[in-house]
Formats: sequence, C-alpha cells, structure tokens
Amino acid sequence: MADTEGLYSKAMAHAVAYRETVSINPQLPSSSYHSMLEKLAGPLPEEGMDATAMLDGLAEFAGPGLMPMVGPRFFGWVIGGSHPAGVAADWLVAAWGQNTGYHSSSPATAAIEEIAERWLVEILDLPPGSSVGFSTGATVANGVCLAAARTGVLLKAGWDPDADGLFGAPPVEVLIGADAHSSLFSSLQLIGFGYKRLTKIDTDTEGRMLPEALERALRSKNGPKIVIAQAGQINTGAFDPFSDIFPIAKAAGAWVHVDGAFGLWARATTSYRHLTEGIEAADSWVTDGHKWLQVPYDCGFAIVKDRAIHQRAMTQWSSYLPTIAQGDRVPSAFVPELSRRARGVPVYALLKTLGRKGVIELVERHCALAKQFAKLLKAEPGIKVLNDVVINQVIVNFGTGDQAARRAATEAVIAQVQKDGICFAAGAEWHGDWVMRLSITSGATTAHDIEISAVAIVSAWKAVRDYKPSNW
Repeated sequence: MADTEGLYSKAMAHAVAYRETVSINPQLPSSSYHSMLEKLAGPLPEEGMDATAMLDGLAEFAGPGLMPMVGPRFFGWVIGGSHPAGVAADWLVAAWGQNTGYHSSSPATAAIEEIAERWLVEILDLPPGSSVGFSTGATVANGVCLAAARTGVLLKAGWDPDADGLFGAPPVEVLIGADAHSSLFSSLQLIGFGYKRLTKIDTDTEGRMLPEALERALRSKNGPKIVIAQAGQINTGAFDPFSDIFPIAKAAGAWVHVDGAFGLWARATTSYRHLTEGIEAADSWVTDGHKWLQVPYDCGFAIVKDRAIHQRAMTQWSSYLPTIAQGDRVPSAFVPELSRRARGVPVYALLKTLGRKGVIELVERHCALAKQFAKLLKAEPGIKVLNDVVINQVIVNFGTGDQAARRAATEAVIAQVQKDGICFAAGAEWHGDWVMRLSITSGATTAHDIEISAVAIVSAWKAVRDYKPSNW
C-alpha cells in the first residue's frame, strides 16, 4: 500500500508541477512529433521496471511534446482548460475502475450519470425527459443522434433500420448547412449515409443557413428527411436562425438535429440565450463537456428528445447482461459502447462545483474576452476582424493586398506568433481567405491574458510587415 500511495503521490506531483508552469512556459511544444517518436523508439521491453521510475521517465519525456491546451493563452482550437475539480474527479474515476455500462455493475457511477443527465437537460433548458448519451465527443455524439434520427424517420416510412439495415431502405435525404463542421460528415459516414450523398444548403457571410435556400431545397425532396442545423459555427461562432428554419423543416416532416459542440452552452446564459431562440423545437442536440464546461477529455453529450427512439438506435442485449427493471436508466442504452469509463462523474463534479451561476459567468466572461480581443486587434492598421463576434470566436487576417497576398501574410503572422510562444493561435480557411482563428474557452484565461496575447499578435504582424513583399 505504501508503494501505491507513493506512486499516486508521484503522479499528483508531476501533474501539479505541469499545471503550475504551463502558463509561464512557451505556448507551444518544444519538440515535434517525429523527434518525440525517435526519442521513444526502442524494442518492447523483455523485463519490467519500477513503476515510480517509469512515471518519472514518462513525465520527463512527454513534457517537451505537450501542447499547453490547459493554459490561459491557448486559442488554437475550441478546447476547455480541464478545470481542477473535473481533473480530480476524473482521477477518482480512473482509480475506481468502474465499467459504467449498467447500473447493476456500478450503482454509484450509474446514479451519478443519471443526475448529470437531468442537470444537463435543465441547465441547457431542453425539453424535460430528453435523454443524454455520454460519448467521447461531438463526432461520436453526432453519430449517435443521427443514428436516432435515421431510426425515427425510417420507422415513420415503414422501415426498421435497426433490424433490417439500410439495404433496400427508402433513401433518407440529409440537408446540411454549407459551413457545417467537418466532423458531421464523418458522423454521417459512420452511420452509412456517406459524406457526399447529402444536400448542402447555402449560408450567409457568417455561415448561417439561409431559410429560403432550405425551403427551396426541401421542395424537391420526397420521403424521409433529416435537417442538420448549427449552434456556433467553428470559425465565426454564428448560430443558424432556428426560429425561421425549424418550421420549414418540420412542415416537410424532417427530423431536426443541432450540432452545438460549444455554442449550445450559450443557452445556459442570460446574455447570449437569445442566440438559441427556437432551438428547443429540434429533435436532437449535441454539445461537448470538454469544451465550455471544462471537463477533462474526453466527454461529449448526445441529447435526444425521444428517449425510446434514442434507446432503440443504441440498445444491445445478451443473455449474460443484467435484467433491467422497468423505468431504470441504463447508461449503455444511449451510446454505442457497452464497456466505458464513468464519464458522467466529472460532469457531475463540474456542475456541482460551478453551479448554474458559475457556468453562466464562465461563458459570458469568455464572450466578453473575445470582444476585447477583437477590439484590440482591429485597432492596428492591416489587421482585419472578419466576423461578427457573437460569442467566443474571433477570426482575423492580415494585409491589404489581394487574396493570395493576405493568405501569405496571415500564414507568416501565425508562424511568427507560434515561434514567439507568448500565445498559441492557428489558422483555418474561411470563404476563400486564410484566417487566424482565436477561440477563447479556457477557464484560466483572463483579461490580462487577452491583452498580452493581442500585443504579441500585433508585434508579430509588425515584424512580418517590415519584411513584407510589395504586394502585401
């Protein structure tokens, strides 16, 4: 037991040391993937080694190759900061070693997950009784919800896809905004719909689906239909006009699904709830815990209004599995995994630690910081903010030349920012332009971090501009 305590204490010491220095170290890994791989390469050990020495070696090796995602100036992607309360709860999950597929196999973690489900539906103000599947993230959660949608629309058409598959089934028309996140196409591929066999609906300059384009597309569609909307476009943060497009979709008999990997959390707030007006009329929704809720990786939520359809699309059965009492919630009935860790425990821990007011403060603070970021950057000549900053996303580009020149300038600034290491930002393509995308989602980020980062980005732009080609 003394050895075990020492091992766990050593792990905690390494974790604390990393967290204490993550904000002061350069905001990017100092070693590349290939250099890390080369350093680690070697034959499979024939003999084991002391676990404490192994842990020391692991921490020493990994440090230079870790991206500071939990730091206060990481803006590269929409990633939460893994709140300490969630990390501590996640350590308990690992130590408990519970398979939370059934409530009879782990009564405690299954009960915690059921409460977390109830609280999530409440804080997001979705229809009471909606079911939540705790998945690895939004990609799988979208797949789960779209599988439920597939079951729902095909059952209405007289076909049971869960029993009979898709061979010979009535074709399902899938309509999706042209600026939907790439993971949705992966989810559609996973459930047999393919990533090409769908209809893309035109969007506006912010990436919002155009109601008239959806209505026009639906006129030519017959049979089962699924319409996929978006709460929080990955580049601009924009929200589809739900109150306009949902009546159109419902009139056509479509199942409506909302990808809200981070944007759905706006519904929990007072200042940004209006962006989600009408979203409760959807049939399913997705969001992540490891983004704005600050739950450690990995945790996503597949939320479905019709619990029975959700279960029908996911439930598996075997004679060795426990008998289920009528009305009991079975964790594995809402995700495609029978064996899985207790993802609901860190979710419960964070909702318990933050409370409703804490979640509201977190989201609203990040949105205010995004506006501050945009204001500081656009004050510098040659830096252009390209989106209407509605929540936590800011996209900018650099230079005043043509599209190719702006791309070259923006790529150069991003490279300079990453080299300087004050903050971390990355690039993305947006409507033909290459942009720097800034995502503010870490719980550790403060107004001072935004000020430091804005200065760093402006300085990088000035350094690049001084050596610019004439067409920049």
